[in-house]
Amino acid sequence: MSLSHIHIRTYENTCPANKGREINAIQEGELTIKPVFQDCQSSFGAEVSGVNWSQPIPQDIVAQLVGLQDKYGVLIFRQTGLDNSRHIAFSQQLGEKLEINPFFYGRENDRLGEPLLFDVGNIELDGSLVKRDSRRWHHSLGNALWHTDSSYHQQRSKYSILLSHGNPVKGGSWTHFADMRRAYSDLPQEKKDMIEDLIVEHDLWHSRKLASPVVYGNPLPHELAAKPPAYHKLVQTAPDGRKTLYLAAHAKKILGFSFEDSQKLIWELIDHCTQPKVVPCPFAFSVFQKFKT
Repeated sequence: MSLSHIHIRTYENTCPANKGREINAIQEGELTIKPVFQDCQSSFGAEVSGVNWSQPIPQDIVAQLVGLQDKYGVLIFRQTGLDNSRHIAFSQQLGEKLEINPFFYGRENDRLGEPLLFDVGNIELDGSLVKRDSRRWHHSLGNALWHTDSSYHQQRSKYSILLSHGNPVKGGSWTHFADMRRAYSDLPQEKKDMIEDLIVEHDLWHSRKLASPVVYGNPLPHELAAKPPAYHKLVQTAPDGRKTLYLAAHAKKILGFSFEDSQKLIWELIDHCTQPKVVPCPFAFSVFQKFKT
């Protein structure tokens, strides 16, 4: 099967559904919540202020943030002033078991060198740009495919916490998020019935191969050993009780399907999940590192 239809989808940096109307902020205790996108079908994304990031966050505020995350899917915090240690400390308040950076290119070559942080920028230790056509450069191409962070782990990541160490620039990269609950609800019932019990193999090296078939057509033995595939239900239940799709460019094969039929259905669903109405607006992040729990 040809995968030539796979491409990097781009979006305008606008929120068309919200044009011409202001969404009112909501006050809940010390926190002010301003939904980013809201219509009769969906509330998705919210900007939250009122958190004192200079000290450990009180547990009642953490619980409140978890509830808001469950409702909106994406939370935005401006000008937190977090450094690496506070970034990690807040992450640990959300879960004790944190994802460990595998340092595929050696910890000594990582700008942060911190096992609990991931540098997802394109900067080398000496401040230069990552060399074009280097293995790291080809590996990063896979990040441009639409994906769910770390779905290739058997233990799913609960949260991804992205911390910006720069300012978005005109013409630069934006981070988009898809409302997978709405994507599921918009499927026809016959499609919902068809996919209800499907199990999907997720493989990091599959997405690397899609993005760079020559360099990652055959991953190195130590790469394969460091990250074997994982298996997840395609349809899951979100914390708010709504059903949601669990998909990614890492999704390689549906158990019981041929590879060709698997990819056909997976990319049909990914195209559905990345429609503008499901990816309503971008979030202005210039992201260089992230935490996963």
